[in-house]
Amino acid sequence: MNNQTLKNKTRTVLRWVFWVLLVQLILLNISAALYAWKFTHVYDDPSLRTNPSSRNVFVKTWRLFSGPRQPRAILNEYPAFPFDTVTLTTASGIMIDGWYSKTDSATSRGTVLLFHGLMSNKGMVLSEAAAFRSFGYNVLLIDFRAHGNSSGNTTTLGVREAEEVKLAWDHIRGKGEKNIFIWGSSMGAVVVAKAVRDYQLQPSGIILEMPFASLQTHLRARARALGFQGLPEKPFSFFVACWMGWERGFNGLKHKTTDYVQAINCPVLLQYGLKDTYVLNRETDRVFDAIHAADKKKVGYENAGHESLQQNDPVKWDQEVISFLSKHDPN
Repeated sequence: MNNQTLKNKTRTVLRWVFWVLLVQLILLNISAALYAWKFTHVYDDPSLRTNPSSRNVFVKTWRLFSGPRQPRAILNEYPAFPFDTVTLTTASGIMIDGWYSKTDSATSRGTVLLFHGLMSNKGMVLSEAAAFRSFGYNVLLIDFRAHGNSSGNTTTLGVREAEEVKLAWDHIRGKGEKNIFIWGSSMGAVVVAKAVRDYQLQPSGIILEMPFASLQTHLRARARALGFQGLPEKPFSFFVACWMGWERGFNGLKHKTTDYVQAINCPVLLQYGLKDTYVLNRETDRVFDAIHAADKKKVGYENAGHESLQQNDPVKWDQEVISFLSKHDPN
């Protein structure tokens, strides 16, 4: 074989490699764009809430490629305690629905704002709200845009939802309340951290439960949940985060809780489940280490996954939260 023949064969192989890689890159971007669009769009289709999960690898691969259709989280639970419905409105005209309830105690110690996680709603944090009321605090529970009874059909996974925290804060401040604590779970915790930074809020303290470290780490968790672990997680999360930002008008690569918490200067209680497979313990460590507040505490729940920590271990949760509230309550 002469040199010219070898060069020709080498060029042919390189061309084929180039075209294969190009096609893969195009398919990856198509998949990321579809996934990002569907994942941030909420559908009012009841059948999506009853679709069974599949163990079929081809079905899982297709779901990862095309993206999940997200059903609106409909309210199925309502407070057993008295409450008033609160309606707030964002700058773009989205109606935000909330529940406000005063404590049964003779005098209120303050107010706690509560924010749920992704594809959840305020009805799913009623056990936490009831606990705060029993501790002597009024509560305001909020449905994020495109969740529960709030309007809208798209979510930004915590980027623009920070406005809802500010609206709730202003509503309670408008009642003359000065002692305000903020509690958030999962995406709600991310939103709380972002709102405190963006709007320079000064609560008496914040309780963050199971916040993801960044949009990319959350997307990696979604890939892991479908069985795609290791190498597929990283390019998947990178491209979907990019497309999600391009489609919804924000920088998905900069949506990082580890950045938001650096601006927090009020007391922080960070709680997480040691068996959480969505928000890994090392993510929680990264978030905690990034908090610059001098007064911060991290508490792990041995038998908890990505779930309500209050329902998983109510005795421990009550002890930790009461201790935090008592320590930082100015009353």
